Amino acid sequence: MRVKICGITNLQDALDAINAGANALGFVFYKHSARYIEPLKAREIVEKLPPFVQTVGLFVNENENFINEICKESKMQLAQIIDDHDLIHYGQLNTKYIKVVRVKDKKDLVNLNKEYYLVDAFVDAFGGEGKRIALEWFENLDCSRFIIAGGLTSENLKELNGYGFYGVDVSSGVESEIRGKKDKQKMISFVKEANEIK
Repeated sequence: MRVKICGITNLQDALDAINAGANALGFVFYKHSARYIEPLKAREIVEKLPPFVQTVGLFVNENENFINEICKESKMQLAQIIDDHDLIHYGQLNTKYIKVVRVKDKKDLVNLNKEYYLVDAFVDAFGGEGKRIALEWFENLDCSRFIIAGGLTSENLKELNGYGFYGVDVSSGVESEIRGKKDKQKMISFVKEANEIK
């Protein structure tokens, strides 16, 4: 089970996430988020990371020029894209990308093509709200290309057993009391539980 820890805002949290076993780190380039990070600050963190850790930039309803510019400036390897208004010409992106599906009900999942998707619960805000998707919506679906996000903690990860998700994405579920600051022990516990999911 691949694990992405999102909402990284400082180097110590990034290193603690990696030491806990995270495969990918997420950086939020959405200015209205409490976890927003300036691209150059993200780059400073990225340049101090060890190899074999994927860096992911989160974008909300931006165009491809903005995404290309920020990914280059911050050294992101993957763009995680919320595109509610179908604005993006994906063929013009210079970076690998994954689309986010903000799920309102099961029909949002059934007609997807064979790409990889990050699936998150629909909320009016964007990310880090801790809202969960109804797991019954995934029953009888091939979940092997889904990375599930939304309301996950080390305490409830066992509920994902048997669905065959490709990975999990967590932000608020491994934070301290301060939004944007991670809790080292919560990250360790989360990755440990995730690695036991089948």
